Amino acid sequence: MIPAVLVGVDLGLPHFDKDLEELGLLAQTAGLTPVARVTCKRKAPDAALFVGSGKADEIKLLATQLGAMEVLFDQSLSPAQQRNLERHLELPVNDRTLLILEIFAQRARSHEGKLQVDLARLQYLSTRLVRRWSHLERQTGGAGVRGGPGEKQIELDRRMIGESIKRTKERLTKVKRQRQTQRRQRERREAFNISLVGYTNAGKSTLFNALVKARAYAADQLFATLDTTTRQLYLGEGARLASLSDTVGFIRDLPHGLIDAFQATLQEAVDADLLLHVVDASNPGYPEQIAEVQRVLAEIGAADIPQIIVFNKIDGLEMERRPLHLQDMFEIDGQQVQRVFASARTGEGVPALRQLLAEAARSATVIVGDYSPESHEAVPELGTIR
Repeated sequence: MIPAVLVGVDLGLPHFDKDLEELGLLAQTAGLTPVARVTCKRKAPDAALFVGSGKADEIKLLATQLGAMEVLFDQSLSPAQQRNLERHLELPVNDRTLLILEIFAQRARSHEGKLQVDLARLQYLSTRLVRRWSHLERQTGGAGVRGGPGEKQIELDRRMIGESIKRTKERLTKVKRQRQTQRRQRERREAFNISLVGYTNAGKSTLFNALVKARAYAADQLFATLDTTTRQLYLGEGARLASLSDTVGFIRDLPHGLIDAFQATLQEAVDADLLLHVVDASNPGYPEQIAEVQRVLAEIGAADIPQIIVFNKIDGLEMERRPLHLQDMFEIDGQQVQRVFASARTGEGVPALRQLLAEAARSATVIVGDYSPESHEAVPELGTIR
């Protein structure tokens, strides 16, 4: 495990993680050990060093004292800021974007997943090329030839990366066509398509296994699974044929390059008839996580797909915060949607969820509308339930 110093800058934006808890989890997932956390406030990032020279000196001293071998920033750094920080700190400096890319690279298993990660990394790397290879410039012709030096190493790298991006996109296009063929086959069977979405580590894969009796990899860690898995879902005798897809988890500040690269995977959510939005009910920050998932869904064009929201991991709640009822209504973006409290690990609430899915498949719609106290018993908000 490589020791690393974590750095976060409060720029006055909402949801700043003052404890750098999520960055620490990302670092551990990537094989790093956080040895110190440094935060500061700024009205705007410093153009050269992001944190300013004084704070950079403080980070350098702290890293030296603790034997840190890397510095991680919770925000995205520009190529110039990253280069300047590495020179100032005399240590490798990486940002949240690269950290997520590295985790995705470690976790991708399928051919499609590896292609998507490769594309995102190539696109990220293409913005990080700096003039470090002047000694490798191609020489000009013989004596008397006019003009400056020939093609530089940085130009070679840009061209090679550009060609790699083009090849990877072509391969992903083929994969996308294959997925479209699979979806058309499901449509011909008139299958009701359900996709699991949610913040990373909300328990989507565990719930997937509980619903379809599968053995998809599930673990208590960020981005445990990246590759989409689709299985047939049994909803009872005479019920409509249904399929359930487990998709990649979302996270705050998910790099746009990853969203673009994972279009083939996220297309499962876009084409779904129903989204099962899984929430970690035991996480105090669940409102911000719900908002982030909704933002990404809007970005990929899936905001208008009906949802059932599943508050998972209720077995991790203290008794005073446990719900009195396992079903109620919950407001998302001004609309009331069905909510189910469940524990995918213990099975509590899963039968009620399965019943809701069967009803949705039969009607091909999910009840979404104005909440009426006459039709549903009011349930207190999570955290105040006795």
